[in-house]
Amino acid sequence: MIGWSELCVIFLVVLLLFGAKRIPEVARSLGRASREFKNARDGIQDELNKSVNPDDPDQQNR
Repeated sequence: MIGWSELCVIFLVVLLLFGAKRIPEVARSLGRASREFKNARDGIQDELNKSVNPDDPDQQNR
């Protein structure tokens, strides 16, 4: 588990590397990347479920 002291050190390193003005941009980019990864993962999972159970009515309604 990461403690408070480690989080403070990480935050300071990020602040030094990117600067205060770029941190919101970096956070937005990480959020978009995370959302795209989740959508891709869900799409692959849906395709796999459809291929395993093609006649399952619950899968066709999603």
